[in-house]
Amino acid sequence: MHADVDLSERDRAVVNAFQGGFPVTESPFEPAAAAMREHGVDVTAADLLETVRDLDDRGVLSRFGALVNAQEIGGAATLVAMHAPEERFDEVVERVNAHREVAHNYEREHPHLNVWFVVSVADRERVDEVLSAIEAETGQETYNLPKLQEFRVEAKFSVDGPLVDGLDLTHVGPDVTPTDESTLTPAERDLILEIQDGFPLTATPYTDIAEAIEQDLEWVLETVARFDLEGKIRRIGVIPNHYALGYTENGMTVWNVPDELVSEVGPNVASLPFVTHCYERPRHEGVWPYNVFAMTHGRSEEESDRRVEQVRETMSEYWDVETEDWDTLFSTQILKKTGIRIDERADANTEDRDSR
Repeated sequence: MHADVDLSERDRAVVNAFQGGFPVTESPFEPAAAAMREHGVDVTAADLLETVRDLDDRGVLSRFGALVNAQEIGGAATLVAMHAPEERFDEVVERVNAHREVAHNYEREHPHLNVWFVVSVADRERVDEVLSAIEAETGQETYNLPKLQEFRVEAKFSVDGPLVDGLDLTHVGPDVTPTDESTLTPAERDLILEIQDGFPLTATPYTDIAEAIEQDLEWVLETVARFDLEGKIRRIGVIPNHYALGYTENGMTVWNVPDELVSEVGPNVASLPFVTHCYERPRHEGVWPYNVFAMTHGRSEEESDRRVEQVRETMSEYWDVETEDWDTLFSTQILKKTGIRIDERADANTEDRDSR
């Protein structure tokens, strides 16, 4: 494996080691560095912190901290496909992107559905309103593809070097018990908003977070650990910029899986290490026959093609896959990328439980 940026052996070890599993304790770089030393990487806590800072400064990381699971915070998000005619492409995209609810938008290679965007809203009933407005403004039909089953969301990108299998130190932290609460308290909302763009790059990030939201350190540690356990946080650690690591080929493979096989096929495809996202989504009769999506990433067209072929081989273990049963849609350009508006979704899902 190779990266587009110049990475030292220590850089590679850090990128590989902690794309998740980072400790939730007052001075987390101490046990993190100790675990790296136990696996043959000579690094101190100060070295580790400085390396993370340097990787962040150079754009190798998009951030360091918690990857918040917006789905569990509140509101809703959905994937939408539509056709933008070649002669009106820029106009249609401009009208779509003008909606603040549109978080991501990509052009993808497909003979008809060439524009793919994500709508994120605080109130799920707003999805239909946004799509109706887009259709009225563009004169183009939209095809809503909400998530029916999630088999994997695990966008991890390793590089050649030490600790390629990662380290998991989630046990280094407070002992917590998950709750079944679907809403956030005001304090929990403040915590989510404080950490959504990353942790402070200091030796004591959780202490700094606690001071920023005027909460006790122990409460912050326990809540972050509980959110990690409950799935409100997907993982904690370094979040790489996969483009900087050379993963420039982004292929969305789509499959017309027999309905009775979806729940069996999905987890097995999702278990392939290079599949970063895998979902079941609805078909649209006469327009879109596919119901299983598996996203792959590669550093070259050749590597991407090999990975798509491995997905096809896995699918073929379950049924006879014909040519018309699948497709791969490569992204050709990013049309918009503003991120999910977690603040609005968290605000709408916050209540004061003491007033119940």
